[in-house]
Amino acid sequence: MSFIPQEIIRKKRDGGTLSAGEIQAFVAGLTSGAVTNEQVSALAMAVFFRGMDLDERVALTLAMRDSGSVMHWEGFDGPIVDKHSTGGIGDNVSLMLAPMLAACGCYVPMISGRGLGHTGGTLDKLDSVPGYQTNPDNILFRDVVTGTGCAIIGQTDDLAPADRKFYAIRDVTGTVESLDLITASILSKKLAAGLEALVLDVKCGSGAFMATRDDAIGLAESLVRVANGAGTKTVALLTDMDQPLANAAGNALEVQAAVDFLTGAVARDRLFDVTVALGGELMATTGLTPTPEEGRARLEACLTSGAAAERFAQMIAGLGGPADFLEKSAQHLPAANVIKPVFARDSGYVARIDTRAIGIAVIELGGGRRNVSDRIDPSVGFSGLARIGEAVGPDRPIGTVHAASRADAERAEQSLLALYHVENGPVSANSVILDRISG
Repeated sequence: MSFIPQEIIRKKRDGGTLSAGEIQAFVAGLTSGAVTNEQVSALAMAVFFRGMDLDERVALTLAMRDSGSVMHWEGFDGPIVDKHSTGGIGDNVSLMLAPMLAACGCYVPMISGRGLGHTGGTLDKLDSVPGYQTNPDNILFRDVVTGTGCAIIGQTDDLAPADRKFYAIRDVTGTVESLDLITASILSKKLAAGLEALVLDVKCGSGAFMATRDDAIGLAESLVRVANGAGTKTVALLTDMDQPLANAAGNALEVQAAVDFLTGAVARDRLFDVTVALGGELMATTGLTPTPEEGRARLEACLTSGAAAERFAQMIAGLGGPADFLEKSAQHLPAANVIKPVFARDSGYVARIDTRAIGIAVIELGGGRRNVSDRIDPSVGFSGLARIGEAVGPDRPIGTVHAASRADAERAEQSLLALYHVENGPVSANSVILDRISG
């Protein structure tokens, strides 16, 4: 029987369950071009409203994984591991965690993505580093992983190519928040990298795709069940995204925040807690340490000694970036034309932040995409963002705008003022690690 894409779309639209064969045929058509962008968009919307059961999710994940090559890593003297975040604001954890894990004896072939919806993407951040190759060939990718212990790249042409196309279409068709599509998108790339272990950072809160804890737990359980079922040891942490994780939002600004983290130029805070917690889980899952707590201690030691910063510098240089990037990042990263602090109108304490809207404000500054073909300005965004519980006022800024023009800066200033809610009395923030989901 011939393959008719619209019949598969119709079946899911009407609430039917797709067979593994139907899903494989659709994904094959997506990869070859036999299925059009319009048809992909239609199926994505049907899945968004009708959902998929576990068998459909597994079939979609494996079909997208197998749409290209699957990497194999033989002869390495340490475990092959990776981390993935479901996305948030100021979430630059990958930039620090990959070299920290490499310094502790892991190998991290990290396949990352671009911005999706209101969230920033790790590849967009790294694109702000002059010369850095986010899409090297597999030979260079393997060489950097072998020599440095970590490499953060995008999907190469032959790794899960179906997901690359699906991912771009979801970003501009309002179908990002589908649990089923998120699961398949994340895991198809990760499983194609040939991992032994994976840790997932599933965000919940005002800046996350999954705003409620119940929805986040549902996604975490879906990811963990599918990944473990496919043979990759996987655990998930639920983490808070009711406020930006780093104190910056914007591509070059978050890279600079990562450099500051690795070189000890910033205090150890919520960002530090999430980073070492995720790494500790991988250290224990792979048997490098008996417990996550001991794993966290080893990661902290690699950070303090400078070993992690050295691996980061080697990764940047190995993938085409400046050899002196760690020492001279401020000179290499693009700077915005207008940099302006934003002061709260009244003195008080930050009580609540509309975190998702901060991501939208970065897009409006030019730091994200409205359409697939949009070019990103890596220099724009916000730095010095105040955290929940911090004192702000006419003399204590809630953040600093980095913009291409004065008009953009003024609009972003008004947006930021509207997104920060200040109260008179002291305020406590949520814990940053909310739960743990294991297989």
